[in-house]
Amino acid sequence: MDNLENKNLEKGIQLDFQKDMSYGDYLRLDQLLSSQHRLSDHHDEMLFIIIHQTSELWMKLILHELNAAIACIRQNDLEPSFKMLSRVSRIQQQLIQSWSVLSTLTPSEYMQFRDKLGRSSGFQSYQNRLIEFALGNKNARTLAVYQHQEELYPLMVKALNEPSIYDAAIFALAAHGLEVDEKALNRDWSQNYEPNVSVEEAWLTVYRNTDQYWDLYELAEKLVDIGNQQQLWRFNHMTTVERIIGHKTGTGGSSGVTYLKRVLDQQFFPELLSLRTKL
Repeated sequence: MDNLENKNLEKGIQLDFQKDMSYGDYLRLDQLLSSQHRLSDHHDEMLFIIIHQTSELWMKLILHELNAAIACIRQNDLEPSFKMLSRVSRIQQQLIQSWSVLSTLTPSEYMQFRDKLGRSSGFQSYQNRLIEFALGNKNARTLAVYQHQEELYPLMVKALNEPSIYDAAIFALAAHGLEVDEKALNRDWSQNYEPNVSVEEAWLTVYRNTDQYWDLYELAEKLVDIGNQQQLWRFNHMTTVERIIGHKTGTGGSSGVTYLKRVLDQQFFPELLSLRTKL
């Protein structure tokens, strides 16, 4: 068998990596694949750890793309942002699918290692919080969770006080000559955005004149895609938790499923949803 494998190998394939960087070296797989430490002997704890670690990696990429897109939009350079936002939507689909993998964990299996989680909870995911901030769901109270992390806390405060991607899109409306109320352009970015009649009128103008405002129209549809995907991720999160723990209190102290259902009421990009009834 060894001889057969050697015969099938192409001559140009690199085999000696004593002096060259290998695939594992580039990806630092020794660190990545040694970061799964079960706190119990239960077989399914590995599933639980890897699903959440993988989700955090995908979230890191979402933030990489979202922040770059926001920068492009604020510079009124919309076209490069479209590829980034399409990528975000595809990543969100991966995250949504991950809940179906986690749902193979049954309630009885989860309860055999749940106590090992202590008070840790997905609510404490700072990357998920940063994504919510970037999409416009601001809540200063959530920052208390990170006060003990001296390097992270200032970054979270900074993100809370920066314009969201929707704020950037509203700037773009004004930059294209559409009339936007000053209250929507100059506000306290740490607060949730409040719907504004002038913004809805501006988006209506875009949707009624797509040939003239095609780039703004495409931006709007990219945002709607992302908002919908984020809601689907939230919904699948809620139904997976409901399937596995029912209505028990969450490990982090929340009401669990009840809290996650309330989160679903927090909509993104309000005028882009409301204008559909007026078109």
